[in-house]
Amino acid sequence: MRTTPIGIAMLNDERPHVWQQNNPENMAVVQKWAEIIREGLKNVDGTAPEVVVGSEIITSVRVAQKVGEELRRAGCRVVIMCYNVWDFPFLAWPFVNSVGRDVPILSLSNNNGAFPGNVGLLATDGALRQAGIRTHRIVGDIDDPKVHQQVFDWIRAAEALTTIRNEVYGMYGGHSMGMETGYFHLVPTLKALGTTVRQVDQLWLLKTMEERVDEAEVEKGFRWFEELLGDRILYDGKMLTPETLKQQIRLYLAIKIVNEEKGFDFCGLKGQRELTEYVCLGDVPEMLMNDPYDWNGPKEPTVCATEADSYAAITMQLLKYITGGLPTLFMDVRLYLPELDLWDWCNSGNHASWYASRSFDPAENFKKIHFHPALEFYFKAGGASVEFDAAPGEMTFARLGVWDDKPYMVIMKGEAVELPPEQRKAINEQTNPTWPHVHARLNCSFEEFLSVFPCNHVLGTAGDRVRALTYLCEMAGITPIVLGPEGEKRIPPIWERMQ
Repeated sequence: MRTTPIGIAMLNDERPHVWQQNNPENMAVVQKWAEIIREGLKNVDGTAPEVVVGSEIITSVRVAQKVGEELRRAGCRVVIMCYNVWDFPFLAWPFVNSVGRDVPILSLSNNNGAFPGNVGLLATDGALRQAGIRTHRIVGDIDDPKVHQQVFDWIRAAEALTTIRNEVYGMYGGHSMGMETGYFHLVPTLKALGTTVRQVDQLWLLKTMEERVDEAEVEKGFRWFEELLGDRILYDGKMLTPETLKQQIRLYLAIKIVNEEKGFDFCGLKGQRELTEYVCLGDVPEMLMNDPYDWNGPKEPTVCATEADSYAAITMQLLKYITGGLPTLFMDVRLYLPELDLWDWCNSGNHASWYASRSFDPAENFKKIHFHPALEFYFKAGGASVEFDAAPGEMTFARLGVWDDKPYMVIMKGEAVELPPEQRKAINEQTNPTWPHVHARLNCSFEEFLSVFPCNHVLGTAGDRVRALTYLCEMAGITPIVLGPEGEKRIPPIWERMQ
């Protein structure tokens, strides 16, 4: 998975008789933090971000410039400024100006009376904030696992922001059915996140399917599905046939080809109405794109949003990086069941099959999956709809939105709930039993959700990612709207309070 290098440096006192005594201990602290990050911040694929340690503790202007240049030349896009003792705060400027002011900065200190790193932190970080630089602060014991997790959450946020900054979103066909909340709002997105968009007509995918897709690869994918699903591919001889399923596989392969050639890091597929009425339904291709495997084995999930919902795709890409590479879910906000305080979130397409059992073994997930004939009423070209109920477990749900051209993100904790089979079946019948479902319980009320949520599509990922997403929003200048008790506990940073 793509990451950006992390630079670590420490400021110290400029007096030689001071730094000559404490520099060995200071360097040991910096190296220990580097090792904690390397060992504790593994991605799903086993990789980890590169950690670059400044060659010296900063004790002078020239050393500050030197270390800043080292980190810059090493490609560091994320900076952790460690504090272990009192330092001379002005030294932050030759360092930060050398490494670059556009990097997220974490000020990280001990809480030690004899060696007052937190005093140096507040003096130095305060100088940066005076000049309008958004920073975050963490103070705690270097051996405390809770402090480690807080640092990891901050790094995940910084990695997500600095990685997506240089990515391009491929929008196949434009926003679907006039859903304006799914449009790529260019200027606010560029200002906050840096990522841009290239729109390509869906005709390009169709011609790639017809002219460039390897039919041997199509057959390989088709056999894989038949082996995994057997009679759970519910052929009806009209909407779902071997040929319409193969057409969906061709679309998946075409998206992969065009993504690679155009340099798209994530994408969205319009689908309705051109593809769904004249080519095929996008459910299977979108599932495969978002999954961590296909018939050729493990792979990195590539975010692909249904209906080319651009702000859904951006949210999904951020969730992917926040989690170190997990698949993300795309859902319609479909039905609230007040008697159960439960949501039934379902959508034709885009549920990564990984969520059926949360397994990296496709066989485990596909045990719970059926391929149904596409609904002719909506999707005349046919193909398979993917149906399963998401496995139970902790979830974080989010969505990027825009208020008066200003971006914000709604964030909430929750869970996917396992229900008794008969109850689950009855609930699914109220919406569509041939689509994938998440039976979601949120840590917020129906009224709070309804009053602030930006649109009809919600995104989700496994685990508690609220703090990391909040850090990310604060770094990017996106207002985080955190719902439920987590929102009540949030302390807004100074730059929000001064608006």
